[in-house]
Amino acid sequence: MISTSLRGIHEANRASWNAAVIAHNSHKGDQIRFFRGGGSTLFAEERDLLGGLDGLRLLHLQCNCGQDSLSLAQLGAAVTGVDIADQAIDFARNLAVRTGIPAEFHRADVYDWLTEHQRPTEGFDVVFSSYGAIRYLSSLGLWARLVRGVLAPGGKLVLVEFHPFLEMFDDAGNLCNPYSEPGQPRFCPHGVADYVGRAGPELAAGDFHEGIRGFANPYPHHTFHWGLGEITDAVLAAGMRIEVLREYPYANGRRHLSSARTIEGRRVLPPPGLPTLPMMFGMRAIR
Repeated sequence: MISTSLRGIHEANRASWNAAVIAHNSHKGDQIRFFRGGGSTLFAEERDLLGGLDGLRLLHLQCNCGQDSLSLAQLGAAVTGVDIADQAIDFARNLAVRTGIPAEFHRADVYDWLTEHQRPTEGFDVVFSSYGAIRYLSSLGLWARLVRGVLAPGGKLVLVEFHPFLEMFDDAGNLCNPYSEPGQPRFCPHGVADYVGRAGPELAAGDFHEGIRGFANPYPHHTFHWGLGEITDAVLAAGMRIEVLREYPYANGRRHLSSARTIEGRRVLPPPGLPTLPMMFGMRAIR
């Protein structure tokens, strides 16, 4: 299970996310009107990997403020969302009530929640996780085993994530980090950033608002960086079969490099003059 030291890191990250999500949502305009009008925050890549969801039980891990969870529910899934941040879950619950889109949300450390909901024969049809979630997993092998334990036989794990290759570079494109630091926490003194404000309309589906500017998070956090091989190995070692593994030469809504280019579909490309880079990956694995 999770050690005392790692649990302390999880709680520090919880405080940092509680501060950050307030800034994030300040940029997203009238989300109630957006969802009532049939709006969706999902990108084509996750919809393709997920396939049809009508009538399926779906667990959304590290669901943040629930916008993707509600978008998944609008596709017919019975959605349960889990996130460690109090502010995120409070926002998600309120958004579900005010939009009339049914979804269930739980505030919990993902490891605790998964441990409490292991089901040997019954479980979820789909477990979904995306965009920046893996870098907050302190034990990848344990996470994969617990995910398998909440999946129904034949159920699928779907991941859409930013490629770990990107984490090697700073905003200016300078090489500054190792590709992988399996299990080693990386201290981030400035806390979870206002990446929504930075990305602008590329990430804030619907109307983008200026919102909070110059956000400075007073709570530092830690991240964990895993290579693509380590991620696939953890899923395989947990007893799941990888059905699809894709790499994408763009990032959805993430302006990791300050001089990146934006193209149709809110996709972000490397700056002019750079070669094609792996910027996202997608995986579908079957129990």
